Amino acid sequence: MFNTTIPQKRLLRFQRAAALILILPLLNGCDSSAVKDAIPLPSFANESIEAGMDAIESRDYDSALKFFKEAENRHGNKELILRGKGLAQMGLTDYKAAIKSFEAALKESKGRVRNLEYDISLYLAISEYRSGDSKSAIKTLDSILDLDSKNSYAYFLRGKIALGEGDSEKAFNDFIDAVKYTKDDPDLYIDIYECLESKGFADDGKDYLTSAMELTRLTNFQKGRIYYWMGDMESAQSSLETAKETDSNPKVILYLGKTYQALDDRAKAASCYSEYLESNPGDVNVCNELGLCQMEDKDYKGALSSFELGLKVKDNEISQTLRFNQIVAYEYLGEFEKAAELMEDYIEDYPSDAEASREAVFLASRRNSPETEEEELAEPDS
Repeated sequence: MFNTTIPQKRLLRFQRAAALILILPLLNGCDSSAVKDAIPLPSFANESIEAGMDAIESRDYDSALKFFKEAENRHGNKELILRGKGLAQMGLTDYKAAIKSFEAALKESKGRVRNLEYDISLYLAISEYRSGDSKSAIKTLDSILDLDSKNSYAYFLRGKIALGEGDSEKAFNDFIDAVKYTKDDPDLYIDIYECLESKGFADDGKDYLTSAMELTRLTNFQKGRIYYWMGDMESAQSSLETAKETDSNPKVILYLGKTYQALDDRAKAASCYSEYLESNPGDVNVCNELGLCQMEDKDYKGALSSFELGLKVKDNEISQTLRFNQIVAYEYLGEFEKAAELMEDYIEDYPSDAEASREAVFLASRRNSPETEEEELAEPDS
């Protein structure tokens, strides 16, 4: 892995990119098999729903919500409209609202269980997980697996949650079941490896990368992801640069940024992260990564903007990390009064953070004498 520390007096907190990334048909806009199961729609309402899904694909979530409202006014299929609203709300990182939409959508199923209901239930579980309600997410996934014991993606998500809660044995078993029922999806193998690597089980995940590489018909993006995690950054860069020419998936740019960061090309990494965030401003982990790159290049204003962009996201799972880094950015900008005020609030919320307590003492001693601080901040970490 690349070095994520900053060679200055105070280290920024580093947070692994542990956001849930599911590369599966259900999460790429509209699952055609699910929607085909739905009740036929009035033509005008159908047009509004399709326009809403197109807006989601373009990541224009506010417009998507307007289209779904229009479909509602035209008396369209309530289950599809609520599903679409939930997807748009997920895009806006308003997971609590998304949960309400998906739950309401399932109530419209009238007890039927089709591809559409499995699709909505998976989105519901993801929203519950991202909102911090792991128990509800697991309950939803258990319900899916009770009815469909071969649902690979339900096993994957449940395994990811179990791993995050420290139940590695449960996670390993779920991951085994996930690939047991879907053996030819390279993204699933790679996603499982990423989950394991993020929690310190990289060695246990190597076989998943090997299995992914052995599959035929790999895209350049998939090859780039595998090479990246195998540590072959030159091959990763080559594959991802090729993928960038034809693949509009923003994750291509994200992984290219991660690759450049591993190659210690911070300028190109920051450029890729910035491009990625244009269409994915709610990816808090990338906001943090971009801020770290900018701090290393002494672009403290840019770093502050990146950290604060992440802090705008609701139900933010790395809020503590971003808040701490925001304070450090203010320090390097010489705004000690502002940094001290933020630190007071931070310690109130995280009283057990010993490092923050020491930093508060430092800020208290410097807020009235900022002229001496620039030299101290320029010293390398010892």
